[in-house]
Amino acid sequence: MILGMSLAQFTQVHVAISLVGIAAGFLVIFGMMAARKMPLVTALFLITTALTSITGFMFSYKGVTPGIVLGILSMIVLLLAVVARYGGKLGGLWRGTWVVTAILAQFFNFFALVVQSFEKIPALHALAPTGKEMPLKVAQILTLVLFIVLAVVAYRRFRVGEGE
Repeated sequence: MILGMSLAQFTQVHVAISLVGIAAGFLVIFGMMAARKMPLVTALFLITTALTSITGFMFSYKGVTPGIVLGILSMIVLLLAVVARYGGKLGGLWRGTWVVTAILAQFFNFFALVVQSFEKIPALHALAPTGKEMPLKVAQILTLVLFIVLAVVAYRRFRVGEGE
């Protein structure tokens, strides 16, 4: 039992929060590309992405795993994103800090989705049963390339005061 829920129920809540965070994250990134701040979607993205890591830490501890490390890195990046967005108000260097950290947090969340998909979805698991096969590696590389492109485009287009 975790927070009064069975492990299966808690896992469903964790996955739902994660998927909402990922969807909101893409909306935020596309908003950046259109030079829009989107305050409500941004808050939803930050909260659900943080909750994804927080709830991830609540699963039974079996030592330091790549998921734990990713969760810790995500929380650090999210802290910087919050400082840039709300403390720095996107002024000066904070604009670039916001773009990079928000997209990095989204990358971490999406990367975890890719890995978990290969572990949990039977058709994908058949392609990479040990997690070391080429299909998973290709998916991870494509994910990295996608997010690099998104970051470059968003960084170039997002300007404070435009497209409010």
